[in-house]
Amino acid sequence: MKKFRFRCMNCSRLYEENDVEYTCPQCGTRLGTLETLYDFDNISIKKSDFDSCSDIWQFEALLPVSAKSFRVNLKIGTTPLYRFENLSGVKEVQIKYDGTTPTASFKDRATVIAVNRAVEKNYSSIYCASTGNAAASLAGLSAAAGLKAYIFIPSKAPAAKIAQLMVYNAMILAIDSDYDTAFDLSMKIGEEKNWYCRNSAVNPYLIEGKKTAAMEICVQTEFDPPDTVVVPVGDGTVISSFYKGFSDFYNAGIIKKIPQLIGVQASGANSLELAFKKGEPFWPVDFSGKTIADSINVGKPRDFLKACTYIKKSKGDLISVTDDEILSAQKELASSTGIFSEPAGAASYAALKKLVHENRIEKSSRVCLAVTGNGLKDISAVSSCKTVEHLKPDVQDIKEYLDFKETYGDESYDEN
Repeated sequence: MKKFRFRCMNCSRLYEENDVEYTCPQCGTRLGTLETLYDFDNISIKKSDFDSCSDIWQFEALLPVSAKSFRVNLKIGTTPLYRFENLSGVKEVQIKYDGTTPTASFKDRATVIAVNRAVEKNYSSIYCASTGNAAASLAGLSAAAGLKAYIFIPSKAPAAKIAQLMVYNAMILAIDSDYDTAFDLSMKIGEEKNWYCRNSAVNPYLIEGKKTAAMEICVQTEFDPPDTVVVPVGDGTVISSFYKGFSDFYNAGIIKKIPQLIGVQASGANSLELAFKKGEPFWPVDFSGKTIADSINVGKPRDFLKACTYIKKSKGDLISVTDDEILSAQKELASSTGIFSEPAGAASYAALKKLVHENRIEKSSRVCLAVTGNGLKDISAVSSCKTVEHLKPDVQDIKEYLDFKETYGDESYDEN
């Protein structure tokens, strides 16, 4: 195992790997989230070590795993980085699309490290609380690793995500409450049962897997990362991971700049934005969130301190967009790029449109959008947008329908 240490985000106490499992004992689970520190003076890596076609393990030198540790037999990482010109008027927009992972979301990057740790520490069971994506990820990768997965989700999680849990044969604990309540319950029961914890922010290893998305962006841009990266924000761990990935590559001498990070939340669940706007010392602003973007519907963000600290270090900001803006962005993103994102992922495109409209992004800049999940994860939002008209199996009837559509567009068509 490589030499790394943990540092508490709140009190700055340092811990060796075996001194602590999850969070700082002095500061607790909310304030005492940990960051992983590497000994860069004794880590030798160079640009030629990395390959845009490889997987997450190419970054092993900067991951808290050993060379011979357990590897799940699924390919994680090396998701596409698409480039578009003049999208929303910006000269170059890159889209880092993580809807192509084994369980179709960004969360596989974190889960693969959690599963690695659980197996290495001889756990047979692992748990998490989730709005859906982390749950599906843990269920799928646990199935591949031979672990028993216990999943705490809000009972109103999207049907497609619950279907994933069922097909992976996870133990589903659907709670008649919100994500934050499910999270608190999972911590109490998981600790009592002595299951390994895959909960966001609490487990310091998760962010190390997630940061590989930022490192991949560097490799895929020939180590010239974009000026700004826009990231959907729920618990705060995902955007924290982007800073961590860029920062680790910067400290290792692989890149020359750390992009500005812009976090985007739904306006009905923007507790992190409110905490950030209040300034330092950062303190949580908790409330019950409500948004159609279930993956970022978090009212009690667990990684608020790390997220706010890292966003400020990047000279970035947090903004919010409405559900209507998210749904509009989801449709426009799909129709203009061919990328079908779940609502939370489309929030980054909604934010780009807002930032351009408010002249907060230079149109000549290079902007990367993090699209974190496949649109098939939650089709309820788009399936209600428009009904599909049924046609008679008749050539003339079909031709009349086509003529009408070509003349009047999406106006209603009365086949009678």
